[in-house]
Amino acid sequence: MDFKEYIRVIPDFPEPGIRFKDITTLLKDGDVYREAIESIQKMVEDKEIDLIAGPEARGFVIGAPLALMMGKGFVPIRKSGKLPGNTVEADYGKEYGKDKLAIHRDSIQPGQKVLIADDLLATGGTIAATIQMIEQLGGVVVGAAFLIELGYLDGREKLNGVDVHSLVTY
Repeated sequence: MDFKEYIRVIPDFPEPGIRFKDITTLLKDGDVYREAIESIQKMVEDKEIDLIAGPEARGFVIGAPLALMMGKGFVPIRKSGKLPGNTVEADYGKEYGKDKLAIHRDSIQPGQKVLIADDLLATGGTIAATIQMIEQLGGVVVGAAFLIELGYLDGREKLNGVDVHSLVTY
């Protein structure tokens, strides 16, 4: 299936010059959404995984159903100030700004193997911060899986050799 047919590109959002990849057009089609998650699952099924972590918010719509299909737990990575428990945080830059992510300190145990799942790999800032927090908690990042990769932004380069799987590349 050509998943690009189901992804709307919106020019000049959220800033002039950005060509936003809108996955809501893919998500609203249940059969296509299911096939996308199943396709990502096939890309990572050979990995030994204990947990799947997904950054807020669109990482939830990729990571949570992937975790459910694979029978794994899901760890939400939230923006700073959104988690009620004891957290670790990491700053990151994204293609059009800066932000801070957080994870509960008790969400990952030392040695657990974690797959990161998100909708988009762009500049790599969000995922690099996610890797940093997982490793700070003693987790082992076994890979990262994305619905979309913006290859022209070289986000992979910030991920220190993490095995990257992308369903669609622009």
